[in-house]
Amino acid sequence: MSVPVFRVAPGDASSPVILHVPHASRRVGDPAAAGLLLDGSALAAELDHITDAHTDLIAQGAADAARLRPWSFVNEWSRLIVDPERFPDDREVMRAVGMGAVYTRTSHGEPLRDPDPELERRLLDAHFHPYAAAMTALVDERLAATGRAIVIDVHSYPSQALPYELHGDGPRPPICLGTDTAHTPPRLRAAAREAFSGYEIALDTPFAGCYVPLKHYGTDARVTALMVEIRRDVYATEPGGAPHDGLPRLVTALTSLIDALS
Repeated sequence: MSVPVFRVAPGDASSPVILHVPHASRRVGDPAAAGLLLDGSALAAELDHITDAHTDLIAQGAADAARLRPWSFVNEWSRLIVDPERFPDDREVMRAVGMGAVYTRTSHGEPLRDPDPELERRLLDAHFHPYAAAMTALVDERLAATGRAIVIDVHSYPSQALPYELHGDGPRPPICLGTDTAHTPPRLRAAAREAFSGYEIALDTPFAGCYVPLKHYGTDARVTALMVEIRRDVYATEPGGAPHDGLPRLVTALTSLIDALS
C-alpha cells in the first residue's frame, strides 16, 4: 500500500488556522528509486541533520490543546525526496547550492543524487505538484468557510549552522519568526511575540519568509502567514535525537498563538 504524499488533519469548521509541517518526516522509501546516492548510516546521518525532528509532535500537541482545533497539513515524506517549500524552477536561489525542490547536494555540500531532469520531473509530478494543489485547496476552503486563512509553518533548525545555509552567520535565537512583507501583518507578528514571550525571539534570522500558495501570493490579503522556526536544542538532543522536557513548553506557546489567532 503506497504512502500518501501528505496528511490533512481536519480542524474545527470555524477555524482559519492551518498548521503546516513540511519537514518532519524521515520517510524516503527506496533510496535508489529516488536517485539517492546515500544509504545505511550515511543516509541516517543526513536525515538527522536535515529533518525538522519532532515538529509534527509539537504541532499535534498544540492542535490537541487549542480551544478551537486548527487544521493541520503534514508532509508524509522526507524533504530529501522533494522539498515542497521550494520553487521547482531555475529562479529558486537554493538550486545554486543543490537544494532546489529536488536536492542534488546534502546539507554539507556532498553529492546526494546525480542531476537527472527526467527523475526530477517524476518526483515533482508525484510529490511537489499534488502537495501544492492540496495546500492551495485547503487555503481556499478556509477562505470560503471563515473569510480568512492563517498559515503557520512549524519548522526547526540546528544550533550550529550547516554548510548549505545561505545566511548561517546570522543570529540563531531559540525562536525565529519568518515573515513576508505582503502576508505577515503587524498583528500576526505581535501575537507570535506574545505567545513565545518566554523565549528570545528574532525576525527572519537565520531563516526568512513563510509559505503562501502561489495562487494567493501577493494577491490575496485574506491569506496571512508566519513561519515559526525553533532552534532544535531548545526541545531535543541534536542532531536528530529524542525530544526532552523543553518540548511541552513549546507546545504550550504554540497553543497560545493558535488560540490568539482563532
